[in-house]
Order: sequence, then structure tokens, then C-alpha cells
Amino acid sequence: MDPIRIIAAILLPPLGVFLQVGMGKAFWINILLTLLGYIPGIVHAIWVIAKK
Repeated sequence: MDPIRIIAAILLPPLGVFLQVGMGKAFWINILLTLLGYIPGIVHAIWVIAKK
């Protein structure tokens, strides 16, 4: 895992996902999760980054 992406995922979860997968389905899901709650957005971002 890239440390810069992990830091971006913690500070701004959609940015971390965008850096990993671009503007795809996972990015929009992360935007929604971040709007619903910051912690679910972080968890999803870390999961997407760790998966790839």
C-alpha cells in the first residue's frame, strides 16, 4: 500500500479512492459513504486501496 494514498484516504477519503481507481463506481460509493459519515468513508477508502 502506498503511504500517500493511505494518508489521503484518512484526511479526505474520496481523494484516496480517486488516486487508486479514478472516477469509477468505487469513487461515487465513497462520496456517498463520506457524506453519510466520515468513518465509513475512511473504512471504504482503506479497503479499496488495500484491495488493489
